Amino acid sequence: MHKIRLIIQREYLTRVKKRSFLLTTFLVPLFFIGMYIGVIILTKKSFDDTHAIVYVFDEEGTVAPSLVNTKNLTYTHSNHALQHQIDSLQGSAKNTNILVIPTNFFESRKVELLSSGKPNVVTQKEVESQLGEIVRDHAYQKLGVNTDSIKNINSSVSINAKEITTNGETRDSNTEIAMGIALALSILVYISLFLYGSQVMRGIIEEKNSRIIEVIISSVKPFQLMMGKIIGIGMVGLTQFVLWIFLSLILVGIASTFLVSKEDLMSQMTQHESLSQAADSSSQIELYSALQSINFPELIICFFVFFIGGYLIYSALFAAVGSAVDSETEASQFTMPITMPLLLTYALSFGVLINDPHGSIATWLSFIPFTSPIAMLVRVPFGVPTWQLIVSAVLLIGGFVLTTWFAARIYRVGILMYGKKPSYKELLKWFLYKN
Repeated sequence: MHKIRLIIQREYLTRVKKRSFLLTTFLVPLFFIGMYIGVIILTKKSFDDTHAIVYVFDEEGTVAPSLVNTKNLTYTHSNHALQHQIDSLQGSAKNTNILVIPTNFFESRKVELLSSGKPNVVTQKEVESQLGEIVRDHAYQKLGVNTDSIKNINSSVSINAKEITTNGETRDSNTEIAMGIALALSILVYISLFLYGSQVMRGIIEEKNSRIIEVIISSVKPFQLMMGKIIGIGMVGLTQFVLWIFLSLILVGIASTFLVSKEDLMSQMTQHESLSQAADSSSQIELYSALQSINFPELIICFFVFFIGGYLIYSALFAAVGSAVDSETEASQFTMPITMPLLLTYALSFGVLINDPHGSIATWLSFIPFTSPIAMLVRVPFGVPTWQLIVSAVLLIGGFVLTTWFAARIYRVGILMYGKKPSYKELLKWFLYKN
């Protein structure tokens, strides 16, 4: 254990002191905050650029007065003839359009929208929506129905979703919030396991090619060296996670307070009619209640348990691959089969797992050690029985022990092999070698 601890300290300190660690640790949060600000600025600019002017030629005679200006659309009456307005369209400002309403509009329900270039999709949809309301109101009037009374009818229905717990009690539930958290965890775990597992493999290949491994292996056993590298790099990953979380929270607070005004933020989060609804206090209360339905302490604990377990399993396999090859190019034929279970679960998380988190496929995937790091974390926001969490964690630990034993038998031979491109048959021979 003492030798393993020394190797862990060596790996941890060596990588933490590297410039690349400092750059990724501090630049990644800055990158995401910059992206966050950039999205807001570009979205605001996009909304500004989509503002359109529509010259209306109402041959029917009663439609134009019913058209209403919106945030992205301004209707205006042209004093010129239609052909003159069409001729001057080429020299007009961007997003300038001509709306021609024929005399038989209410029968044909067709209009022409002329533009100097490709008509903007948002403009088309808004014009189409308003004309549709005008046609509907005209039909109501022909039937003798009071359109004002109909417009005052509020037909929206609010569903207060609740789930029944195992003890028969009810609690608030929000599937959309659970789905969002599940997908975020799926992406985070998939990228992290692949990233840090590759770092283990890359570190072993570098030391093997530089022949430093021959000096180290004279003092420690191959298994101790492999475990030291895996745990040391894993601790580096956890350190980065903690720093990313704290730095991101600090930078998001600074960006939200000083760099983006509250009005700009609200304008990017909402569109047109939904602006007042999103700003309404009742929506904030509903969001707060939805977040309260998520068991965040359980989610955080499960994240670290299954992330660490998944990392140990895949890092052991990546370590075995790194010991068997002399370059990353040769490693590609072995890394693909290793990562296939992870990739399959990641792909299924966007459909099968979030649509049926308690189904047989999701349940079995959360018990298999190679798929449970993603499958179980996708299911946790939806509520998972405690016994399933315990069984999955125990199987994950057992999978790590078995995988490490398998990887160590390949590692002990492959780490001293040079200049030979291994095959699967060769790896099997290494595995069967006696001590």
